[in-house]
Amino acid sequence: MRYPVLFNRAAFRRTVVSVALAAAYSSSWALPVFTFTPTAVGLTGAPVTADNIIVSDFARVTFSSPTNFTEQGYLSVTNFQLGGSNVTAGGLNSTYSLYFAFTGAGHLTSANTNPLAGATNGVIDTLNFTLFGANGNSTFGVSPAGATVSSSGAQALATGSLIDGSVVSVPLGGSFVPSAAATVSFAVAAGKQGFFSPQPFYNVAISAFTNAISTVTPLADGFIVNNGGGNLNFAAPIPEPETYALMLAGLGAMGFVARRRKPV
Repeated sequence: MRYPVLFNRAAFRRTVVSVALAAAYSSSWALPVFTFTPTAVGLTGAPVTADNIIVSDFARVTFSSPTNFTEQGYLSVTNFQLGGSNVTAGGLNSTYSLYFAFTGAGHLTSANTNPLAGATNGVIDTLNFTLFGANGNSTFGVSPAGATVSSSGAQALATGSLIDGSVVSVPLGGSFVPSAAATVSFAVAAGKQGFFSPQPFYNVAISAFTNAISTVTPLADGFIVNNGGGNLNFAAPIPEPETYALMLAGLGAMGFVARRRKPV
């Protein structure tokens, strides 16, 4: 059996160009995959390859005025995912642990400032964090006095700060559900490059948090989040110059083919 389209030179060129463009686009915008290797920094655990980090949020939010707030807390790494499925991280939260320590500040931009009376929204003005690796299982707590962590031999693996972020709260059942999203810089600490792959590692991370109502306790001057939920992944790399060249070449080839194609 013959397949005329495969032997039509013009059609073949268009097919090749289309595949090249699709490959360039998918490789440029796919969710970045990373590998963490605990033994590279003296932690006891197996390497894990993933594209998403699942975290639990322990935080104290304090309002210094009806519109201005500060936040202090920890994000405990509880799991990893790859392509939407959980992946095993051997030793995580038994022989070693990972967590983010963070502080931040922001302000509300909504007319309503009472989260029990209606939805609120605002922006994050500052945010700084450090990713720590520690021996054994780190434990976390939070109270009106603030969030705490108990860990052994903690070492800084990376740091970062705010690029952009926002906050939202929605009233629900006598309390409210606070959510947040932030884009942050991500810088590997000196001497810790072996923990991260690829190298150089991604320099931007994106986080999102939607806390269940059961994890939120309102206070007179703010609220605490105890074991809330969130995730973090790394930003897709900006296409390299050669990728742009490939795409432009493909577009040019498509134009060339179109100009040469004879009317049917």
